[in-house]
Amino acid sequence: MARSLRERLAQRRAEQSGPVATEELTDEQIEAGEVPEEELPGDWYVVHTYSGYENKVRQNLEHRVDTMDMTDLIFEVVVPTQEEVEIKSGQRHSVQRKVFPGYVLVRMYMSDESWSVVRNTPGVTGFVGTTARPSPLDQSEVDAILKGMHAEAPKVTVTLALDDTVRIIDGPFSDFRGTVDDIDHERGKVKVLVSFFGRETPVTLDFLQVEREA
Repeated sequence: MARSLRERLAQRRAEQSGPVATEELTDEQIEAGEVPEEELPGDWYVVHTYSGYENKVRQNLEHRVDTMDMTDLIFEVVVPTQEEVEIKSGQRHSVQRKVFPGYVLVRMYMSDESWSVVRNTPGVTGFVGTTARPSPLDQSEVDAILKGMHAEAPKVTVTLALDDTVRIIDGPFSDFRGTVDDIDHERGKVKVLVSFFGRETPVTLDFLQVEREA
């Protein structure tokens, strides 16, 4: 952007209530979520995109805002994501999962000009709304979405299903094989029925301690 969000916000506040020192607010504070969303300029709108084009739309729109000098009307473009940890073959893989596939959030002042810039961005199919003029999101909805993007602990997912045959690869039962009897995604645990001396015994293990048999 030609000017930082801090500078644009300071100018907006100055227009509404007199001079405001830019030192009051830093870009780091904004990125860290220390500034209440309701104090930031503009409203949040939902834009529909072609499936799989969310990040490309964000890049295209940010470029158009710069080149078309729209930084005073369009402030932020967000593809809502959440970090997940996938367990595959006993290995952790961090991935960013799109919370709302096919949708992008845009914080902006709505006008005919800003509407046109967003609507005509490659990959955009339109604003979400039932009226001729799009309606902004409620602040409570915005807060919930943005809070979900910054969850302290990423969700752990595993490519296991009930009745899968797995091999235990860590711990005192290493190299034993068993059948998945229960999966606890919240705790990252899996219960495996392991055969001991002709009897099936349930063993609770961490996702990292098992791998699915091919």
